[in-house]
Amino acid sequence: MKVVNLKQDILQAWKERWSDYQWAINMKKFFPKGATWDILNLAEALLEQAMIGPSPNPLLLSYLKYAISPLQNYFCSLTTDFCTQSFDDFSRDLCVQSLLEIMDMFCDRLSCYGKAEECIGLCRALMSALNWMLRCAAFYTEKLKEPLEQADAEGQLKMCLERLEKVLGSTKNRALIHIARLEETPSWSTIEQSLLKLGDSLGALSNPPLRSQADECISLIKSIPSMLSIHSEQLNKTGFPTVHAVVLLEGTMNLTGETQPLVEQLMMVKRMQRIPSPLFILEIWKACFVGLIESPEGTEELKWTAFTFLKIPQVLVKLKKYPQGEKDFTDDVNCAFEYLLKLTPLLDKADQRCNCDCTSLLLQECSKQGLLSEPNMNNLVTKVSDREHAPRLKSSENANIQPNPGLILRAEPTVTNILKTMDADHSKSPEGLLGVLGHMLSGKSLDLLLAAAAATGKLKSFARKFIKLNEFTKHISGEGSKAASVRALLFDISFLMLCHVAQTYGSEVILSESSPTGEVPFFETWMQTCMPEEGKILNPDHPCFRPDSTKVESLVALLNNSSEMKLVQMKWHEACLSISAAILEILNAWENGVLTFESIQKITDNIKGKVCSMAVCAVAWLVAHVRMLGLDEREKSLQMIRQLATPLYSENTLQFYNERAVIMSSILEHMCADVLQQTATQIKFPSPGIPYWNLLPPKKPIKEVLTGVFSKVLEKGWVDSCSIHIFDTLLHMGGVYWFCNNLVKELLKETRKEHALRAVELLYAIFCLDMQQLTLTLLGHILPSLLTDSSKWHLLMDPPGKALAKLSVWCASSSYSSHNKGQASVRQRKRHREDIEDYISLFPLDDTQPSKLMRLLSSNEEDSNVLSSPNRSMSSSLSASQLHTVSMRDPLNRVLANLFLLISSILGAKTAGAHTQFVQWFMEECVDCLEQGSRGSILQFMPFTMVSELVKVSTMSSPKIVLAITDLSLPLGRRVAAKAIAAL
Repeated sequence: MKVVNLKQDILQAWKERWSDYQWAINMKKFFPKGATWDILNLAEALLEQAMIGPSPNPLLLSYLKYAISPLQNYFCSLTTDFCTQSFDDFSRDLCVQSLLEIMDMFCDRLSCYGKAEECIGLCRALMSALNWMLRCAAFYTEKLKEPLEQADAEGQLKMCLERLEKVLGSTKNRALIHIARLEETPSWSTIEQSLLKLGDSLGALSNPPLRSQADECISLIKSIPSMLSIHSEQLNKTGFPTVHAVVLLEGTMNLTGETQPLVEQLMMVKRMQRIPSPLFILEIWKACFVGLIESPEGTEELKWTAFTFLKIPQVLVKLKKYPQGEKDFTDDVNCAFEYLLKLTPLLDKADQRCNCDCTSLLLQECSKQGLLSEPNMNNLVTKVSDREHAPRLKSSENANIQPNPGLILRAEPTVTNILKTMDADHSKSPEGLLGVLGHMLSGKSLDLLLAAAAATGKLKSFARKFIKLNEFTKHISGEGSKAASVRALLFDISFLMLCHVAQTYGSEVILSESSPTGEVPFFETWMQTCMPEEGKILNPDHPCFRPDSTKVESLVALLNNSSEMKLVQMKWHEACLSISAAILEILNAWENGVLTFESIQKITDNIKGKVCSMAVCAVAWLVAHVRMLGLDEREKSLQMIRQLATPLYSENTLQFYNERAVIMSSILEHMCADVLQQTATQIKFPSPGIPYWNLLPPKKPIKEVLTGVFSKVLEKGWVDSCSIHIFDTLLHMGGVYWFCNNLVKELLKETRKEHALRAVELLYAIFCLDMQQLTLTLLGHILPSLLTDSSKWHLLMDPPGKALAKLSVWCASSSYSSHNKGQASVRQRKRHREDIEDYISLFPLDDTQPSKLMRLLSSNEEDSNVLSSPNRSMSSSLSASQLHTVSMRDPLNRVLANLFLLISSILGAKTAGAHTQFVQWFMEECVDCLEQGSRGSILQFMPFTMVSELVKVSTMSSPKIVLAITDLSLPLGRRVAAKAIAAL
């Protein structure tokens, strides 16, 4: 009835020619206060009546325009609905013109302070209006093809394009359309079709200003889906210390790590710091060359060579698969090489260290991997050959020594061949296999092969083959002396190689997944229970050192009585397990005067004379034993270690003794290092010494060491390998909280902007030593204590506060990203893990009842009590993470959820200060680091109620920021975003 009465009133007003304000007064009786749905009927009725004839009724339109100002959003909804659904007769030029004029009144200043549903309605209406105007523009461009209609059509098209430009020129409107696009995908498809139609018609448009106006409108519409992903790159910097440090850390400590986590880490840094691709690739190579130049001679140098020439090209191949935008990755690689060739001092130093032309070799490897196009490759080869030849030789004596890079590149295919050889049945030709292993032991072949295997991800399978070989030697069937010596050698070489691999690359490379039979190989058992490692304390009375007493007695008798070790029918793995108890017996006999020093010498010669593995097992127990003794009780044990560590110079040893003795010395030096340092004893080992060993200055508090090294690194602007090792040692010694807390204190002392930023770049890289645990500490302990204690707020002033916000977001983002992909490196996984229960008691969350959660989700109204409550709980503030399946049992998720609750309460509090400003910087950095299209952003832990609080902060009150901080994949997220943007 109301609609009928309404139409009658409109007719009456028209007949009596009411003025617009008269009309408004009379209409009040129809519409009681707050009845918004009626307004829509009114506007629809007015438009319908006004557009009946070929030209619009000006009086009825004046009634409509009079009402528009206070009710923009309703009339926008209404007008667009009318246009799109009822009015598509574009030939009625005057009607179209008047509709465009009505749109003029609200299209560039839309706002809505109603409920979320009304704001979503506004988004839909705006998208409908856009579609209508596109169809309108397409109609008039088509009309331009008719010569008689040209002048009128041009005028109408101009009007239409002006309105389109006006609507699309506002970021707010584009953001609202962006929400509508996600809300109603089919409607957006219609817009895309209209766009295509308009694009096709533009060929007939000869007027250049109109043409450029239309192109501008089309490109603005096309940019709507990607309006969040446009980030500008940093073009004012040439050095990127974070990339440098991440690469150095990986090359120094994690050669065996898989390439994918490293690639993800580097891409994260590239995105967070907006590094242009050529400079990013250049920084990776700079770090490799610096690592090569400063690496200690020996194994470390070979590791770095393998990392640079074998692993990094593989990393670049994976980086190539990431979307690069418009550019071609091979062009970026070419550009990076062009820059690299200008760094003459760095290249000269690298060439001199490696005794060869490193750049040429790197070029060849990149070309092999398809990272360079042929023309670019030829051009670069010419430039490399034109370079002034630097003195490449380390010294004249080294002229005949083959350079490591060439050797490493040749070792890589050899690794594959050896793996194939070792797959054969060992029982058929053990002598042939022994020949292959003998070649591996000579010179630096073993370290070359291991470095090549580690860099190409084959080290684990290499170790598995040696474990299999070591197990094979357990099986004895009637053997002669020759077969017995071959078996002894195979056991010894495989045992020594496995020890060497465990010490050089970490014991986790050796450990296998549990076998189906449940039987653990001998070497794995021995390594886990008896082998001394850094930070591992062994109990010399542990049952693993106390095997069957009868076997021990017979071994003691054998060592003491016979002039040399027998080989036939000898079970070497049993001898290795019994030797610890045998040594205890012999040591007791010596200390009690039963045995003389000469007898001890004969016994130790016997132990190390045939198989070096027994000496290794004996020293392993002695090291554990010495730790437990008083100062005056150690002498004889240390003397015995010294005896066992000295190789035997006798002609009666087995084949390859000298080569095996070299590996044995290196293994023993690593095993004894801790004990010799604690007992201030010296043993002269023939090996070149342990790199990066004992770097901490004696008698200096570790806090002073930490601050000193960090200051040095900050001054230099990059982290060197030696500093990385010191930081790693300090992290082990001081613990995660101590390490993180003290480094954050150092960051908060920086009062110069550029120093604070550099400190963040370096700290992030240092935190990569154990990113997961350090992030938990930073976000779970250190930040909350700074934000909740008013006496510390002064520390959060700009620039240190802003720098800390940046560091926190970088750590949170990369931890969350790698955590979701399950990519904690092996190095990080083997550290002590905090118990999850600690985090549950530390951060109690009320676990939301499903019924309450469902009620909150299905409700169209925002519950004002819930949203304004100062004591918001996890359930009432409802973050996107709860609507996705995110486990709150996980410590990182828990810490992130709590941090965002704390941030939310700071924003809602009545007091402001440096901590409020910190929160703002934190959120801005979150938006800056956002990875487009990723569901794994830390922002999903943000309560939806925070959006309206954030928008009140001037720097955060932009439509783009609202879109970035809300999870638009959820209906609730879209409603929250629409409401916040419509109110801007």
